[in-house]
Amino acid sequence: MTDHGNGNGDAPRKVAIICSKGSLDMAYPGLILANAARMMGIDAVLFFTFWGMDVIHDKRVDKLHTGIVGNPATHMPAMVAGLPGMEGLATKMMKKKIDELDIPTVREMIEILDDAGAEIYGCQMAAEMMDIDKKDLLPQVREIITAMDFFDKSEGAQTIFI
Repeated sequence: MTDHGNGNGDAPRKVAIICSKGSLDMAYPGLILANAARMMGIDAVLFFTFWGMDVIHDKRVDKLHTGIVGNPATHMPAMVAGLPGMEGLATKMMKKKIDELDIPTVREMIEILDDAGAEIYGCQMAAEMMDIDKKDLLPQVREIITAMDFFDKSEGAQTIFI
């Protein structure tokens, strides 16, 4: 990658984003941060682990739901959030708003990030725990790597855990 430092011979700016959650509302923060980084010329490495693997799973990425149970930001009592159909309703409302704002879908965001040069990886331990193979993942996922590999690939990066 090119030098995106401050012109004083510094190393390129780099961000490493660990995406550990697989709900629709938690997929976007990491993707948007990585997209902003790439738009600024900052190298971006995304590492999807545990439930975050759903975000890069080819058969699950388009079926992500909004997590409302136990989420105080929904401003509704947990008892109401847990009622049948509430998660589906919240997901439908969020997808409608995403569409109204012309925000790309999660799948499209991953395609955009890959096209922009972001590095996208899955976690080996999570993949093994969930019986996920590389062939199950979106084609933009470069490979499934260990946590140690992630540290090597993200050396010198600002790390963000989501």
